[in-house]
Amino acid sequence: MSMITVWCCALVLQAAELPAGLHWETNNEDPIFASPDARRGGVFNMMMTSFPLTFRTVGPDSNGGFRSFVLENQLGLYSMHPDTDRPIPALATHWAFGDDHKTMYFKLHPGARWSDGQPVTADDFLFALEFMRSEVIRAPWYNNYYTEEIVDITKYDDHTISVTAGSPKSRQELLNTLGLNPQPRHFYEMTDDWVRKYNWAVVPVTGAYVIEEVKRGRSISFKRLDDWWGNDLTYYKHRFNVDEIRLTVVRDLNIAYRHFLRGEVDTFGLILPEWWHDKTDTPEYRNGLINRIWFYNDNQQGPQGIHLNTAHPRLQDIRVRQGIAHAINMQRMLDTILRGDYERMHTFGTGYGNFTDYDIRAREFDITKARALFAEAGYNQQGPGGILMNTQGDRLTLALTYTTQEHTSRLAILREEARKAGLDLQLNLVEGATGFKVMLEKNHEAAWLGWGGGGLYPQYWEFFHSVNADKPQTNNLFNISDEQLDQLVETYRDTFELQDKARISRQIQQRVDELAIFIPGYQVPYTREAYWRYIKLPESKGTKQSPSLFWPMEGYPYSTGGLFWIDSELKAEVKAGGRKYEPVLEVVETWRRKEP
Repeated sequence: MSMITVWCCALVLQAAELPAGLHWETNNEDPIFASPDARRGGVFNMMMTSFPLTFRTVGPDSNGGFRSFVLENQLGLYSMHPDTDRPIPALATHWAFGDDHKTMYFKLHPGARWSDGQPVTADDFLFALEFMRSEVIRAPWYNNYYTEEIVDITKYDDHTISVTAGSPKSRQELLNTLGLNPQPRHFYEMTDDWVRKYNWAVVPVTGAYVIEEVKRGRSISFKRLDDWWGNDLTYYKHRFNVDEIRLTVVRDLNIAYRHFLRGEVDTFGLILPEWWHDKTDTPEYRNGLINRIWFYNDNQQGPQGIHLNTAHPRLQDIRVRQGIAHAINMQRMLDTILRGDYERMHTFGTGYGNFTDYDIRAREFDITKARALFAEAGYNQQGPGGILMNTQGDRLTLALTYTTQEHTSRLAILREEARKAGLDLQLNLVEGATGFKVMLEKNHEAAWLGWGGGGLYPQYWEFFHSVNADKPQTNNLFNISDEQLDQLVETYRDTFELQDKARISRQIQQRVDELAIFIPGYQVPYTREAYWRYIKLPESKGTKQSPSLFWPMEGYPYSTGGLFWIDSELKAEVKAGGRKYEPVLEVVETWRRKEP
């Protein structure tokens, strides 16, 4: 009897029928951005400044730098073309939009496989919803998103599903919301000890690389799957070309750079002005062994700046926060130690078209305004060293937590200037993943950091909604709980029309500016990199959305990574020594953006 009951239930679950008249779309016509000249093979040597605290991509301690190596090696239903901004196939070959403006339908690639050989099916997407809603993963942001933003997944057969959003949205916004990744149902057990059990688990992936070797605290290696199921897909041909990616921990960037000059690391980011201007006059550059490139992109700039933790008693006073903003001389940092290479940021992120309010201007350094605001808040007495105090003897201090040693010199300028306004800015360096954990645990007064841009539109809920305040492991580093901001964020999530959504986005940015919880820093609308001569790039060098020219994985939400390759013969010639080449310095401005 029980067997019959189970069979009947299964039959009911599979009885869903696709709506009639769906218009199925795909896209294999947009320009190819990989090079047919690319060649497979070789080991690509990279470095990281700290070993990850976990291999998980959700749950405690998962939001670190290594996360992208795993997460961007998991394909979603579709990706976005990096030059045309249109969807392109990934795990789904076709998609269709429902008449309810909430649902998208997908035909899965029948050949899609996990890295352990198991097929990717509709059940893995059904499980993804269960997985992301589970409390055992200890990830409240995902719990909420996959309850309120993605409310249902329906299976029609093993290779046909639909995904439904929590509110009506435009087609572009549906694409921004519903491109979820599957989770391997055959691999996970959702038990109470999930976080511990899977902390170092090598989870099956749908991308081209798998973790092959781990030396705890020292290095992580990925190997290329020769029989990767996506090898012949239109937009994945001639990509992910290296056979092995070797990540080595080098905690000091200066030591890492010496490794690079010796050829033990293949590429090195030169975003930092002192690196680009001062450290590239060496024989390796003069003899043409190492090339340089300054590549302007047109991707979204995530917020970079000072996050004030309003849970701290002193920072609960908006006048103190406003005063601090006027006491921070960001422009002097830009003009001096950053040599004018970076641009001032004025809002919480930029580059999202009319979703960005370009009329907002960051508070300028103004000692008079700063001291007046501090005095209104009660800090009107001169203390030792010129630091202001209130009548209770509380000194006006601000501990600024940051994670990168190379930022010490630029923050030291802010500290010197802040003293002129009576503010003691105390620099608190906590390096690597440990420092970011301090911020996520909300054990900071102020945090200096930048977030990735990503997404087709700005994301606000995770940063500003009060449900994420006063909780560890959320991105509301401000601990802000503001009713007006909550209402705007909730309306933003539910708004259908793009023009209305953009208007609300600007209102959110205005409210954040009014609350004075974020002091904008700078934006860097380009990537600057050095690379050994044997590392090759396509003729275009990169795409409009390339955050880096040497990112080996897929990229998100735009498909930008894995375009480079290694010329093995040239590498042997260069490594043999004794030859000189013409130095190469390229500046590519194809995608340079001029903002309003």
